[in-house]
Amino acid sequence: MTLVRYEPINLFGQFNRELNRLFTGPAAQGSAAQECSWTPAVDIREEDNRYILAADLPGVERKDVDVTLEDGVLTIRGERTVQTAEKREGFHRRERVHGSFLRQFTLPDTVNAEQISATVKDGVLQVIIPKQDKPEPRKIAVN
Repeated sequence: MTLVRYEPINLFGQFNRELNRLFTGPAAQGSAAQECSWTPAVDIREEDNRYILAADLPGVERKDVDVTLEDGVLTIRGERTVQTAEKREGFHRRERVHGSFLRQFTLPDTVNAEQISATVKDGVLQVIIPKQDKPEPRKIAVN
């Protein structure tokens, strides 16, 4: 007997990915549309002078996480490797997913891209995104 965990939200996400793959085809898919095995949960909090992004990455080693910023899009990608599955007298159960993951976030233009930092502690990736003042419009004299 195979046990399957019922998660309607994940089923909707899988359905959405399948539809996207059907209509766009493999040639049209960019890096954001890569097949990902799972999606880490993320909390984003805004403070006066920064944003704090916390992503649950249990079992993912620091060397397997890549955080990049390109064209105002923060990308978190990585991979969780397979660990030993529990087997007892024909019983097989695996609830923790493994494989690649990808999350992307469009950042506002008020962030200080040069000062973004990321740390991993106790299976949680924390990305600190400092804010900066938005440049004020400048009046230009016409001669």
